[in-house]
Amino acid sequence: MNDWVVRLIDGGGYWGIALLMVLENVFPPIPSELIMGIGGIRVGQGRMAVLPLLVAGTLGTTIGNFFWYFLGYRLGWKRLRPFVERHGRWLTLRWRDIKWLRYMFRRHGEKIVFIFRFMPAFRTIISLPAGLFCMSPWRFALWTTGGALIWNVVLVGAGYYLGTNFKAIDDWLGPLANAAVGLMAIAYVWRLVRWKDQDRGA
Repeated sequence: MNDWVVRLIDGGGYWGIALLMVLENVFPPIPSELIMGIGGIRVGQGRMAVLPLLVAGTLGTTIGNFFWYFLGYRLGWKRLRPFVERHGRWLTLRWRDIKWLRYMFRRHGEKIVFIFRFMPAFRTIISLPAGLFCMSPWRFALWTTGGALIWNVVLVGAGYYLGTNFKAIDDWLGPLANAAVGLMAIAYVWRLVRWKDQDRGA
């Protein structure tokens, strides 16, 4: 995958960066750390400029996140109820949990979207509940763009200073992402074991 990403960046330039960042948010296995980090390396080599690189990367990130936002928006949170009540045990969710999440998004949606842009494992998936709970698309775009811009500045800066030793980012971020996923898996199993099929909530 790394060679394919490098070829697309070198062949497509800023358009290649934008396309890869769209794909990274639609298909999360493509890592933004790699894409923007290579962009930072190219800046250090004089083959790219910082400002258009950040514009391309941030625009691609925002567009990619709108895929999941509109998917959630089209589905609508009320349509979830039959699914949650049927499969709630395996989701470890009750309908009252969905209502609580909706309440939190109504009160703190901007903060939630912004903060999750810096999470190694959950930057993209937060767009789905933002759409489900009908967060304003303008507010979603604003806070997604702001968070994505800061994250991309960090990645480009790391790529610029680390140069061809950019793999050091993966050595740090890789275990962090794995630890986050591992903790989520442990939490899921814990909730599943302790689940009681009662009080689904009105």
